[in-house]
Amino acid sequence: MSSQEQNTSAGASLEPETSQDAGKKQVPPEFFRQPYSFVRRGDRLTSRRQKAWDTYSPTHVLDIPRLRADTSVAPEASFDPVTIYGREAYQVVEIGSGLGEAIVHRACEMPEANFLAVEVYTPGIADLLLKMGQAGVENVRVAQANAPELLDNMLDENSVDELWVFFPDPWHKSRHHKRRLVSPAFADKVARVLKPGGIWRLATDWEEYAHVMRDVMEAHPDFENMHAGEGATEDDPVGGWAPRWEGRILTSFERKAREAGRRAHDLTYRRK
Repeated sequence: MSSQEQNTSAGASLEPETSQDAGKKQVPPEFFRQPYSFVRRGDRLTSRRQKAWDTYSPTHVLDIPRLRADTSVAPEASFDPVTIYGREAYQVVEIGSGLGEAIVHRACEMPEANFLAVEVYTPGIADLLLKMGQAGVENVRVAQANAPELLDNMLDENSVDELWVFFPDPWHKSRHHKRRLVSPAFADKVARVLKPGGIWRLATDWEEYAHVMRDVMEAHPDFENMHAGEGATEDDPVGGWAPRWEGRILTSFERKAREAGRRAHDLTYRRK
């Protein structure tokens, strides 16, 4: 990648047009943004997933106004619970729902709450819809969207009661750390949409990323650790690790992490 490409991918603005630029195709300004925290993979569906998609996506996958990318969220997007769910209720948002195991399980346990799954991968969403249909839950909706844009453009200020980020991509190579989802800028976005007293639950199976998450959250003025000092050790005197939340079931993803010798680290913060 050239230095110019690196600058634009990181959100740098274009230099003023010169005579050498004449005739070149100009890049729309909406493409000058921070790097995505994900890379799109294949969207081909098995016949089972295709059937679930065809059956449930018209009613349970939100129709979101886009910019140019198919996971973008246009500034005119809106989120009205009465229109979407038919009611106002306790609102839970999961960023990166994967195959939907955690959110469908919790939605079964809390039929009185509204759940929004935010995911970019079509096969994962189709699997979520399949689980949702099998469980017979009607309180889950799906946003196929880039999470930072959804938080900025779609969700209102102080509109979310609980937000989850479970096992985000660790981007463990140093050159990819800029792609990590949990960052000071992302914490600002979450702070805007969470109600005062709202809860942000995080989990990761990468120890180094867990410490980065904790550092980000401890430095943010709008959040307080609900388990401050817990789990402290001689090597880690800060602690602040939450016990495993009973609502976070063991997913297939976490099971694979365990088999690889990695354990989950949980964090829970309250919006001040």
